[in-house]
Amino acid sequence: MNIIGQRIKKLREEKGITQETMAHQLDVTQSNYGRLEKDDRRLNVVKLLKIVRILNVNISYLFSEIMSEIQDEEQPNFSNANKEVYDILVESLRSEIQHLKDEVSFLRVMVRS
Repeated sequence: MNIIGQRIKKLREEKGITQETMAHQLDVTQSNYGRLEKDDRRLNVVKLLKIVRILNVNISYLFSEIMSEIQDEEQPNFSNANKEVYDILVESLRSEIQHLKDEVSFLRVMVRS
């Protein structure tokens, strides 16, 4: 399920913003940005915060859609929605941490050179 990515795409299109413009502002390629909308597990916290700034929406608005859609189902399961949001954020943070570790390692090599 890719609720957050779909919501971001919908908001972006409603505001008339192209994927290319979003990619430029996020400092990623257009194809990488397109994959963010298709697979929200690629989102990290930093990118998510930039996206909500660009789209001028509150971050809770993106996540509240998950809860609204589940409430509309016949048998809501809020723990699954919370788990999905939690899993996305944890994976994003893990990716960001790994990226930062890689940067630190690179900078250490540069400083030693």
